[in-house]
Amino acid sequence: MLRIDLLRHGETTLGHTLRGSTDDELTELGWSQMQRTINQATDQSLSQALHWDVVFSSPLKRCQLFAENITRQFQLPLVQETNLQEMHFGDWEGISTQEIYENEPESLAQFWQQPTQFTPPNAETMQNFHTRVLIALQNIQRLMLKNDWQYALVVTHGGVIKLLKCLALNQPLDDLLKMSAELGRLNSFMLHADFSICLLEE
Repeated sequence: MLRIDLLRHGETTLGHTLRGSTDDELTELGWSQMQRTINQATDQSLSQALHWDVVFSSPLKRCQLFAENITRQFQLPLVQETNLQEMHFGDWEGISTQEIYENEPESLAQFWQQPTQFTPPNAETMQNFHTRVLIALQNIQRLMLKNDWQYALVVTHGGVIKLLKCLALNQPLDDLLKMSAELGRLNSFMLHADFSICLLEE
């Protein structure tokens, strides 16, 4: 079994919008949210040695820049995994949910309630997002086994974490938007040899 701690990025400059694949940066608060979580995790380690063997990261700046800092800080290898990117929201990219609600209330309601059945205009489908995240997970598992890494930190996005929670809890993907994934917080999973995952207590 392999352990992966998924760290959601903190607050960003476009945090009030559906930023998806839009490459915005962390605010000072967002950076401190993530650093505080890392400090808490390392303080709780049973030994003085850091427990993570490697850091995987989404290539988007709100994840990648912090991941680079952590790997320098703790002298860990960094692996960029493109498939860890957030879902692409198409024509809704960079637009606030309030504005979408005012202009397309029925479409927004359909997306919140049944994201597998409704895709925003020109956006990535939930099925494609699901497939992409599974590819990311397979790549992580393969590299961890190849390098004898037992414990990884994964810096990624809310949608990725919520999707993995659905899989771990055997919930339908339409429940994805009901899952929690707080800014700058960790969610931990065990990854089994048969590629099944289980959620550890938060």
